[in-house]
Amino acid sequence: MIIYSSWALGILFVVCALLIWVFGIKLSKAIDEIVNHYGWGEAIGGIVFLAIITNLPEIAITAVAAFNHDYDIAVSNILGGIAIQTAVLVLIDIYGVGRKAPLTLKGHSKILLFEGLTVIIILSLVIAANKFPTYHYLRHTTAFEWIILFTWLVSIWGIKRLYQLNQIKKVSKHQTNNIVLSTVKVKKAIIVTILGAIITLLAGYGLEVSGEVLSKRWGMDGIVFGATILALCTALPEISTGIASAKIRDYQMAVSDIFGGNAFLPVLFLMAALIGGESILPGLKVSDIYLTSVGILLTTIYMIGMLFHSKKQFLRMGIDSIIVLILYLVSIVGLLYINN
Repeated sequence: MIIYSSWALGILFVVCALLIWVFGIKLSKAIDEIVNHYGWGEAIGGIVFLAIITNLPEIAITAVAAFNHDYDIAVSNILGGIAIQTAVLVLIDIYGVGRKAPLTLKGHSKILLFEGLTVIIILSLVIAANKFPTYHYLRHTTAFEWIILFTWLVSIWGIKRLYQLNQIKKVSKHQTNNIVLSTVKVKKAIIVTILGAIITLLAGYGLEVSGEVLSKRWGMDGIVFGATILALCTALPEISTGIASAKIRDYQMAVSDIFGGNAFLPVLFLMAALIGGESILPGLKVSDIYLTSVGILLTTIYMIGMLFHSKKQFLRMGIDSIIVLILYLVSIVGLLYINN
């Protein structure tokens, strides 16, 4: 076994993070073109395609951790990732929307509220799975992993129905774009999406391998590392795609990418159980439940912001973004306290 220096691993970690950032921007533009061409709607593009592809680093990290039966970093990356990805909306509010208006004023709809509700329901199921008696099924999965998957699939169906109902009432600029976009351009976008997905997946694997070793060498708790530094790096696609979507005024896709990705991430607990042959949910730690609760709280705040449509801003942020930023920073301090 080759033992690499911390410098080499650090460079690998940074290079993987940069690859995720760069290809996150390219994926955003490519998927936007594909979604517009086929008329799937911004929210559907966000919750299904963009949400899954931008979470490829988490998929790689979870798969490797499950194979090695080393779950601390993977679990904290999933649950901490949900919290930090919700906080990413603060950055999108500042740099994607800026002084035009708060993000939740520009990007709000029944579809996004439905997505946010889905995130809350799925995270509540994660907490419930930790409290209920454990009954194992296929490859030692529990009923809750399958219920989470079913809930996510039902949410996609519900969002598609909502989009179809709203499509009649709205005239989207993308309907005009469908005429302009050529078949050649769409094929190019599909190729970019496939290549970008492969590179993002490999970069996620590189983050997991280098990050796990570095956290141990630095004497950093795996849970804290997974929920903070690693979660931030794996959230880079959401940051880049979210800001890019907001810059081209696809505010709904920017928010949908975050909510859609957060709803999808707990589905990875099923993948981990099938790969590792044991369920993770019954053994979640106090810090894991804590991170899950933070995710629910931050999502709820943005949903409230979408309902009230406040126009007030401070430092280029809406009131909801300010509250989320403060609560997220406080929650990180609380996480450090819990793990001491």
